Amino acid sequence: MIQKLIARIQETGAPIAVGLDPQMKFIPQALLEDAKREHHDNLLGEDELETAAEAVWRFNREIIDAVHDLVPAVKPQIAMYEQLGIPGIAAFWKTVRYCHEKQLIVIGDVKRGDIGSTSAAYAQAHLGRVNLDGMDLSIFGEDFCTVNPYLGSDGVKPFVDVCNAQDKGIFVLVKTSNPSSGEFQDVKTADGRPLYELVGEKVNEWGRDSMDGSYSNVGAVVGATYPEQGAALRKQMPHAYILVPGYGAQGGRGKDLVHFFNEDGLGAIVNSSRGIIAAYTQDAYRHFGPDRFAEAARAAVIDMKEDIAGALRGR
Repeated sequence: MIQKLIARIQETGAPIAVGLDPQMKFIPQALLEDAKREHHDNLLGEDELETAAEAVWRFNREIIDAVHDLVPAVKPQIAMYEQLGIPGIAAFWKTVRYCHEKQLIVIGDVKRGDIGSTSAAYAQAHLGRVNLDGMDLSIFGEDFCTVNPYLGSDGVKPFVDVCNAQDKGIFVLVKTSNPSSGEFQDVKTADGRPLYELVGEKVNEWGRDSMDGSYSNVGAVVGATYPEQGAALRKQMPHAYILVPGYGAQGGRGKDLVHFFNEDGLGAIVNSSRGIIAAYTQDAYRHFGPDRFAEAARAAVIDMKEDIAGALRGR
């Protein structure tokens, strides 16, 4: 799967993933009202969830239509859908399938990880196939998903097994972009190394079992907000693709990302969520207005692409 992602990055010239993390505050009022009109007989309780999920789905669809020719991948964050219950999960499911129709690679930001049998079930649900009554079914059907390694190899290897069986990939949390990540990830181990370096070492180990050309289907999540650590981890994990969150709204910029990439110009894909899907709320794109939110998202992708390309050219 990593070679499919690389091919799409090279085709688009954009090592970018658009984070489809729709919060209700980002949904333009007109879009929400359109969804409400279709559910005018359903005003309370779970029916409100149906209306909200329909608005989220329409919002996603317009964003996808606006950017699918510019980027190789999207990264829907499942929590934004789970908060809307079963209708939200249905919107997630429809979003994944629509992205595939548009030839986009889907990175499910699900951050799963548990004991072996439970982790295997998560892996089958998001990346694999489930056999039910003789039928081999894909459930959510993402191409990659994010994995939390806190429970150790028992929680990660079931995902690697599914990657190998189904030609899929994972990104393991190594050094995340949030401000408090250091509370655990920076703690020194007995030999004086920060914990995130130990996790990076395990990513190399797990990755050797799923190589696909020069890169592995086992990648890493390293936040753009920690460029120095990113540079060190890039050297430590030469065959791991790095998913880089934290661009834009969290403060990361192209100049911070140079050392996340290998000399071949590959090795990293940068995610922006709010900076793209909510671009119409930012000063630089406010002239588009809520009615043209998808056009604002497209403009933000173009600017991000130029920012990253310029930084890579100048390194």
